[in-house]
Amino acid sequence: MVTFEDVRDWALALPGVEEGTSYGTAAFRVRGKLIARLRDEDGALVVKVDPGYREALIGAAPEIYFMTPHYARYPAVLVRLTAANGDELRDLLTDAWRDQVPKRLLADFDAQRRAD
Repeated sequence: MVTFEDVRDWALALPGVEEGTSYGTAAFRVRGKLIARLRDEDGALVVKVDPGYREALIGAAPEIYFMTPHYARYPAVLVRLTAANGDELRDLLTDAWRDQVPKRLLADFDAQRRAD
């Protein structure tokens, strides 16, 4: 089981990520662009993803990934934290970050990972 504290640790470990709020709940942004936020109503995490990838995630694991009508027009997927796989969710957050981060920061991050 993944907790929101796990999500917070993973998100804040990514360069340039800041914690704030969105719709009154905890959210993570890079350069003002949302990458993920918590939903109070069901304890799910909203993560930015490409809409085509969202459909693949939901199709492969509907017990983990889902959608509500509200998010149908947004590039995001909802993740049930209680059912999520930690490694997969950490990768999903990193991908959301990669889509929003400036190219120079991404290049520095990738170089550091190769060096480790």
